[in-house]
Amino acid sequence: MFYNFVLLFIYMENKIVIYTDGGSRGNPGPAGIGVWIETLNKKYGECIGIKTNNDAEYEALIFGLKKVKALLGKVKAKQFEVNCFLDSELVVKQLNHEYKLKEERIQKYFIEIWNLMLDFKKVTFSHVFREKNTVADGMVNEALDKGCKQASLL
Repeated sequence: MFYNFVLLFIYMENKIVIYTDGGSRGNPGPAGIGVWIETLNKKYGECIGIKTNNDAEYEALIFGLKKVKALLGKVKAKQFEVNCFLDSELVVKQLNHEYKLKEERIQKYFIEIWNLMLDFKKVTFSHVFREKNTVADGMVNEALDKGCKQASLL
């Protein structure tokens, strides 16, 4: 009951909290993404093909931001702050301009995220330890265990 009240309060304050994770088995290898939009209690996980771990981390975040925008609607999204939590310290530091983006494919992900940020009032990126990202991590592993494994056999 208290948890639902806290989520409602955060939503009323026009803040959305999301946790994202991406992973591959092999690097590169079959990859999956996991997203937990905590404020709305929505969970997503899916396979994304053969990717590196970093690609999967970026694609999870992109998926999450697009999903939040779709759930809120374009007009309402502009009124919301989105707090993104990732367990990839590298990606967080790249997005927060602490590390340079040397690889062209990572630069493309950065540009896509930058453009998605324009759809919201504010977007922040914070690093969390894996132990605090268990829901999104679980969605990645579920996708990898079920769908990605089957897809890689085809």
